[in-house]
Amino acid sequence: PLISAGGYSRDSAIALADKHPNTLVAFGRHFIANPDLPIRLKKDIPLHPYDRSTFYLPGVDEPTGYTDQPFATQT
Repeated sequence: PLISAGGYSRDSAIALADKHPNTLVAFGRHFIANPDLPIRLKKDIPLHPYDRSTFYLPGVDEPTGYTDQPFATQT
C-alpha cells in the first residue's frame, strides 16, 4: 500500500488510484479550503482555491481561512 499526496486534481487522483489499486491519494491543502472535499470529489464539483496565508493564524480573534471556508452550494 502507498499513500501519495501533493498537487493532485480529482482526475489525476482517480488516474493514479486506477493504475495502482493499492494506492491512496491524500489531499491536505485542498481539504483545508474545502470542508466538503469528499462530496466535491465524488460529484465533480469545482474545488474552492486555497490561500496558504490564511491556513493557521494563532492568536487571531476572528476565524480566517481554516475555519471559515465555504461549502459547495450544489450537492
